[in-house]
Amino acid sequence: MSDLLKRSFSLIIGSFLALDGLWLLSLDKSHLGIILPLIIGMGLILYALCFKWIQKVIQVSQLRQTLWRYAWTGFFLWLGTLLIFFVYLQYTIQQNTTAQPAAAIIVLGSGIENEQPSPTLKQRLEVAATYAKHYPQTIMVMTGGLGFKEQMTEAEVMSEYMQKQHQIEPARILLEDQSTSTQENLRNVQPLLRAHHINLNEPIVIATSDFHILRAKAIAKHQGYQQILTISAPTPLYIRYNSWLREYFSFLSGWLLQEY
Repeated sequence: MSDLLKRSFSLIIGSFLALDGLWLLSLDKSHLGIILPLIIGMGLILYALCFKWIQKVIQVSQLRQTLWRYAWTGFFLWLGTLLIFFVYLQYTIQQNTTAQPAAAIIVLGSGIENEQPSPTLKQRLEVAATYAKHYPQTIMVMTGGLGFKEQMTEAEVMSEYMQKQHQIEPARILLEDQSTSTQENLRNVQPLLRAHHINLNEPIVIATSDFHILRAKAIAKHQGYQQILTISAPTPLYIRYNSWLREYFSFLSGWLLQEY
């Protein structure tokens, strides 16, 4: 590839990533899946603008040239693993179909804003409500503890939303209001299920976002859930791949922490 093509390609890709990140930040969205592409984008723009100077610095010694090649090789290898994860995640999402009754439906939390469900959480609640209305005998479990400076737990906000927006009877809703992670969600729910004579070998539905299905199922399986069904809320296109990128690192983190 010629130097001109390298600079042009870096500038175009870098500008796209940087502008996308800045736009999402302007919408008050901020997580690793947004920050990392922004940093990469700015790095590519800097590389394109300072291309000649960078090449001059690299050419000073053989060691610098070797390290530069290793850095780019490592970057593209990482991109390869990310692409594999994206493909497998897309396959998992496409294969996700739940059209059967279950003993319980666990709705995983995803943050609240001003004592209201966040947009992502609202989508999860909507798909859970649709399922719950179709199977009115199924127990619902709302999960999520108390966030920083919050007055209501996430589980309480979710329960209130279900009752007000979808007229779900309070008697159908159980609250797991101590957890702060998916692993804790699924672990802390188990005593509630046992108290209602629901065993882990029975069909249990997990309601979450589409990008979260893979990790949620892996954690549930590791904790002893034997018939895991999932229903998923779609992620809007404008934030989809940023969410997938964040989930890539969350999945790696869960693997390193032996959550599955």
